[in-house]
Amino acid sequence: PAASGASAKAAARPAPKSARARPTQGHRRPGEGPTTTISIATVAVLFLLWWAAARLAWLPPLVLPSPASVWDAFIAAIQGQGQGGKPLLEHFLWSLGRVFGAFALACITAVPVGILMGVSRTLRGIFDPLIEFYRPLPPLAYLPLVIIWFGIEETSKVVLIYLACFAPLAVAARAGVRSVGSEQIDAILSLGANRWQVIRHVVLPAALPDILTGMRIAIGFGWTTLVAAEMVAATAGLGQLVLNASNFLRTDVVVMGILVIGVVALLFDLLMRRIEGWAVPWKGRM
Repeated sequence: PAASGASAKAAARPAPKSARARPTQGHRRPGEGPTTTISIATVAVLFLLWWAAARLAWLPPLVLPSPASVWDAFIAAIQGQGQGGKPLLEHFLWSLGRVFGAFALACITAVPVGILMGVSRTLRGIFDPLIEFYRPLPPLAYLPLVIIWFGIEETSKVVLIYLACFAPLAVAARAGVRSVGSEQIDAILSLGANRWQVIRHVVLPAALPDILTGMRIAIGFGWTTLVAAEMVAATAGLGQLVLNASNFLRTDVVVMGILVIGVVALLFDLLMRRIEGWAVPWKGRM
């Protein structure tokens, strides 16, 4: 009885702090966490290095113009004082129409093709060698053929950008379909679903994260191809502005055009990330 009383007192006694249960803390996955501060600091450091290189004349202005000269070129372009006499807004709108027109056409056609490639062995055998053949080719390789087929008007420019956007979208959609788990398909089939319902309710939601990632990659390829597309008898556009400035050794205008193209592509990528977070909130949490 005495021993049992002692053990009861020991059990009632509070456990030492080291032995107490500690609250469970959530663990982040590798690479998770905000990066806004790091990104801003990186851009600021690069800008300071650029300013210092121009200020200390590490490189001649023809090779590396100063930030002030690039800003002056930007203001002059806005006022229409650059080559061709067209304001920067007009160049921007022409390029925007070409890129996003081709990108919209690619989304309408490439996503269904990629999904069909994922669900049909026959269609995968038809489209896969064609896409994989031209996907690694640089746009300049088939630019002459596009000009021969479609002429030098706007059609050839849109087609060239469209081809650059089509392949990554189709490949991403196909990869998204192939990532669907067989247990998900078996579950909906056990409920009596037909083939179309399987595609609509299981395949499409599962492939959506990869499709959105493919859209981000595709629009990047579209902006990359813009300069090549506007080599074809273009009188307006950011790519044409850069090419025309390079012919006259206007490095400040070239850098300005590159920065405008990069900023527009970055803003669209940020928009796509927001859409991705809204459309597929479960991505990375399963």
